[in-house]
Amino acid sequence: MNWQALTAPAAKTLYPVHRMHGAILLVLLFVTLLLGMGNSLHSRLLWVGEQVWPNYYLLNPDATEPSCRLEMDVDAEVRKRMDAYQPDPDDLFDSAPDPEAIRASLKRNLALCAEKHAAYEQNQKHATPALGAFKTVEQGLASFLLDNIALTKYLFIAIFAMAAAVAAFDTDHIALRLPRNRSEWRLSQAVQFIVNGLMVFSMNAYLGRLASSPGTESTVTLQYAWTAVFGLFMVINALRFVKVPTHMRAGALALSSGLVVPLYCSMGLIAMSYFFFADGYASGLAIYFGMMSNLSSMFINIGLYVLVGMVLKQTRLPELLLNVIKPYNLPAPMLASVIIFATAFPTAFTGASGIFILAVGGVVYDELRRAGAGRQLALATTAMSGSLGVVLNPCLLIVVVAALNKEVTTTEMYGWGFWVFIMSATLFSLIVCKTEGNWRPRPAAGALKASLHQLKPLLPYVAVAAGVIVAIYGVLGLSFNEYSAPLILPLVMLALVYLDADSSSRDDTETRLQAFWGRSCAAASDSAVHIGALLALIGFSICLGGILERSDIVQALFPEDLTSPWIAMLVIVVMLTIIGMVMDPFGAVILVSATIAQPAIQLGIDPLHFWIVCLVAFELGYLSPPVALNHLLTRQVVGENEVLAAERVGSFWHRYERLLLPLAVMAPTLLLVAFVPMMFYAL
Repeated sequence: MNWQALTAPAAKTLYPVHRMHGAILLVLLFVTLLLGMGNSLHSRLLWVGEQVWPNYYLLNPDATEPSCRLEMDVDAEVRKRMDAYQPDPDDLFDSAPDPEAIRASLKRNLALCAEKHAAYEQNQKHATPALGAFKTVEQGLASFLLDNIALTKYLFIAIFAMAAAVAAFDTDHIALRLPRNRSEWRLSQAVQFIVNGLMVFSMNAYLGRLASSPGTESTVTLQYAWTAVFGLFMVINALRFVKVPTHMRAGALALSSGLVVPLYCSMGLIAMSYFFFADGYASGLAIYFGMMSNLSSMFINIGLYVLVGMVLKQTRLPELLLNVIKPYNLPAPMLASVIIFATAFPTAFTGASGIFILAVGGVVYDELRRAGAGRQLALATTAMSGSLGVVLNPCLLIVVVAALNKEVTTTEMYGWGFWVFIMSATLFSLIVCKTEGNWRPRPAAGALKASLHQLKPLLPYVAVAAGVIVAIYGVLGLSFNEYSAPLILPLVMLALVYLDADSSSRDDTETRLQAFWGRSCAAASDSAVHIGALLALIGFSICLGGILERSDIVQALFPEDLTSPWIAMLVIVVMLTIIGMVMDPFGAVILVSATIAQPAIQLGIDPLHFWIVCLVAFELGYLSPPVALNHLLTRQVVGENEVLAAERVGSFWHRYERLLLPLAVMAPTLLLVAFVPMMFYAL
């Protein structure tokens, strides 16, 4: 696989997935978008109704005239009721009614009747066909949203099933390396078949427990759906085990062949071994994996962010942004530093570091190589290009942290996260410029003017993006922030794809609409592969985290006699880094929230400080062997051949710069973030 081929601008998918899969996933994601925006749309309809028809909430186009009487001779009615009274000889407490009480009651009824008739007359003034039609739409939407609260869970299962099935067909589940011969191919498929089969077994065990519990009908239905999904995966694995791609050469298994097993399978096997043998809890996997259903909206947002990243790759935006700095002819070290600063904000908008690498990692690598950077530096910068922005607004990971932990807010975390980013990015620049040399820029005459000229092609993109955001606010009253970003950004990016599909960037035989549809489906097709791989990894990360939650590991690490927050912080730094090495960020946040966060806070560590340390430790983990998820994703976008061809010459640093540079930046950053703030509140 050649990195230049991967980064060449073209509206096509890089994966052998039929375009129909992309179209189906696009439809599913947009249905979830509509559901997500449904509450905002209903609130907007109520606001419009109140503006057009005063007291809209009380108006009813189908109202009937009140049947009560407006005129009544109160005195005559009182006499009538008094005359109708007959003493009950069997009732010891019977007494004649109080005429004043009857008179007061009748007057109150007359007043209420007058109010009903006045309201009816007011209603009739506004009970136009327009009100009836508007009320039908508004109440129909309200009923739909109320009746389909659980629909999001099933949409999530459908998205996961299709995306993970595509990833299984394409053999794109994340592993430490790809199969290199037929035996390794069959090993990968066989292990996946076993793991998926054990998941089906765990689901059936959980269904047996639910059968004896009343009021679990909805949970039972969800478990049947999950069972069907993993049964489908077993069928796919069996087919791929038998049908090996023709390009796979014959060969035997080696000691390193275990590296081809997808990471989610390794996590699943570890979790299954604990639940089945150590804990005797056969339904444990099903229960922990089922937690994804309870947080389905969050995981759908991950899918939407992946779509945003893949749609971004279908536009010229990354290239146009890089064109702004090209006139300065920056040497490779300085360009790497600029890229680290420049890519942090887009990283925040794509939700997590891995998604950004998948979206534009190839372009970043391409530009660094063109500037003369060695493969080691280019690979290290690409892996880190999506790492430092996870502490910036509106990153989804911080939203998840704040949603699961009421001790912190997104505003606090984004505020401190900005300074953490400045520190880590500056440290990266210092190390790169010191170790690489030749970092001073030598811009040609007129570089500033040429750079400003390159801003002109970006203006239409900025205008369209702003127009979409303003239009959504005007129609739905939905402002752009960290909570609405997953809903608004896909619409913004699709609008940019339509803008980008002009005559200069499409085939002569295509219309703009055809180019837009083709690129959108291609982006969704690529999204399917990555969504399936990421969600499978997240699901089994949660299962792996179940071991930590059900065992006594946390109690052992934080014993009751531990009173020093400094020692606790040291344990936390090591533990969170290890978790980041082996788990997906979203699954890791769920695990840490349920296990480590509260004991750490009770030992005197500030909640805001703890979670900032957590995010930095995770990023260090994603860049650290043995797993190094960001490096795996970098390999996925630049090609395994490029990684294998990385130079092994020069000093120890330059031979292994791809791995050492991220560690040299993130490890000191983590230590500073972890221990310096404690000097102000823990001494």
